[in-house]
Amino acid sequence: MQKIWSRHLRYTLAGLAGSAFLGFYLGYPVYGLIAGLSLYLLWTLYQTRRLSQWLTDPITADEAPQSTGIWGEFFEKLHKLNQNYLHTQDRLRTRIDRIQESTNAMRDGVIMTDARGGLEWWNGSAEHLLGFRRTTDQGQFIYNLIRTPAFKSYFDAKDYREPLELHSPAKPHIHLQIQISLFGEDDRLIVAKDITRLYQLEQMRRDFVSNVSHEMRTPLTVISGYLETLADNADDLPAKWRRAINTMATQSVRMETLITDLILLSRIETGEHAANDAPTNVDSLVQQVCQDARTLSGKSQHDIRFEASSQQWLDGDENQLRSAFSNLIFNAVKYTPAGGTISVSWSVDSHGGHLSVKDTGAGIDQIHIPRLTERFYRADPSRHKDTGGTGLGLAIVKHVLINHDGNLEIRSELGEGSEFICHFPAERLVTSALAAPTHQTSDEDKA
Repeated sequence: MQKIWSRHLRYTLAGLAGSAFLGFYLGYPVYGLIAGLSLYLLWTLYQTRRLSQWLTDPITADEAPQSTGIWGEFFEKLHKLNQNYLHTQDRLRTRIDRIQESTNAMRDGVIMTDARGGLEWWNGSAEHLLGFRRTTDQGQFIYNLIRTPAFKSYFDAKDYREPLELHSPAKPHIHLQIQISLFGEDDRLIVAKDITRLYQLEQMRRDFVSNVSHEMRTPLTVISGYLETLADNADDLPAKWRRAINTMATQSVRMETLITDLILLSRIETGEHAANDAPTNVDSLVQQVCQDARTLSGKSQHDIRFEASSQQWLDGDENQLRSAFSNLIFNAVKYTPAGGTISVSWSVDSHGGHLSVKDTGAGIDQIHIPRLTERFYRADPSRHKDTGGTGLGLAIVKHVLINHDGNLEIRSELGEGSEFICHFPAERLVTSALAAPTHQTSDEDKA
């Protein structure tokens, strides 16, 4: 390119020198130079016009204009750049078409929005699941089409660690799981998954557990009643029957405890056991539970300590909270060796309220912690006979905390004991000064 410019410059200067020499020969050197410059300017304008027509006319874009010198080289270079651009554009368009075809083949709905929620693109499954229409919904805000307050709050919160479940706005019988990912400058990639079958199976499971638990309670009550009668009159029975009756009575108590926990968990999950939120004195409630835990400890003589660094109350269902706290503290008693220490504390900071239950037991392997709140899951099944638990305690704790907008944190290492922490949001905290009048009034009403 440098050589072409040098040659073009030499030719241009030679032409101008020739024009000036011709003008000098005719007696008008200045006019000769002006004439040469004018011809060069006209030629340059002509080539510029050809360039403009070539760039603006798509019909002639495939072939470069023919010229000589620097303009010929210029046209050739631009033609190569244009061809490369067209090839790159075709390649990118092919990739985009392939991506769109693959996403359209997905059963999950995929939606792209800008930072404000304006719809930019969605696949065919999104049209089916959410009822979007390409002719009218392009550019619309997604929360104007999914008119669910929970979705608007989820979209604006930017906390997408957990998915959101809701019914389809276009087909209410379809249950969807919404997962949002941030990209670019707060743009959103939204995936809507049809989990109707899983939702129905889960509902069937809950109904089955609830119905079976209720149906089993009546015959078990009858069996327990007769076993209790036989145990009271064990002296009148042969000796070989006494042990069998005592064993059956013990197992019937265990079954009754299991059924009670199943019914409680079912009610909490299905909402039948609706939360009656009211200011709850956590300090007083936990002290009562700790006193029950000392009774449960009995001869094991556990050192159960309680410390409250805050007098703030908690807005929640006292019965549910009692059940959750009891499960955590009683579990600590069951799984801590005799003479061990169980530390319970209630504290408040800028993030909310925290109830901690820490023991000096054997600890739990890290691989079990993610599944501890599953129903009937046990980190060490061999402990079942010694503790007599149902395997539902932590599942109940988890659902109680969900009903109170909280979460359960589990810290444990083998040989180092365990710590279970209930975290409650700051919005649920109530100052004791505001809560006390309500509590006193209820006591007077009871009196």
